[in-house]
Amino acid sequence: MIRLLKAIARGALKAVGLYTWYSISTKGPLKECGWLRSFEQGEPVDAAGGPVPWMVYPAVDFLGTRLRPEMSVFEYGSGNSTLWWAARVRDVVSCEHDPAWYEKVRARAPANVTMHHVPLVVGGDYCKKVGEYREAFDIVVIDGRDRVHCAANALAALKPGGVILWDDTYRAEYQEGYDALARAGFRRLALTGLAPVFNQRGETGIFYRPGNCLGI
Repeated sequence: MIRLLKAIARGALKAVGLYTWYSISTKGPLKECGWLRSFEQGEPVDAAGGPVPWMVYPAVDFLGTRLRPEMSVFEYGSGNSTLWWAARVRDVVSCEHDPAWYEKVRARAPANVTMHHVPLVVGGDYCKKVGEYREAFDIVVIDGRDRVHCAANALAALKPGGVILWDDTYRAEYQEGYDALARAGFRRLALTGLAPVFNQRGETGIFYRPGNCLGI
């Protein structure tokens, strides 16, 4: 009887064109990774509503298996990523140009997060903030503004095994930055796939050298 009722319900949903949506919303990878919830809420969260970085899921999964609690992270661009990093590494330094967003994230940030608000001027203090730290970070995240200049200033702030995590590396306007990192000896691992919130593919690049902290 139960099988018959399920078959009837499935047939009814198919008849009105709703079965596909019902299927992906009740089970499967879109539900399990949290994409459906993030799409509905309009913010990057996992299936339980916890914060995740706004980058492709393959990158989030890859990092989740390779981060160590003694690591230090600097990020350009704050948000749910700040909270995600803070739960997995020793300390996070975040640089944000938007004052209202800075205050919102700072109110939620735990004690191991240092927040900096720096107004955006291309080539100015914002992109240079990371340069105030010398060989301090295992990972520098480029996911804010003025990305090419941010990456250039990040080199001296990396530990010897440090890597640069650059989101949206499908964008050709950042090619100057990719080329500069290549000249500095970095290789590029491009991770592509679906990201939270939007129904589109993206790409997150990890720029690394031999002996890096992620074991690539």
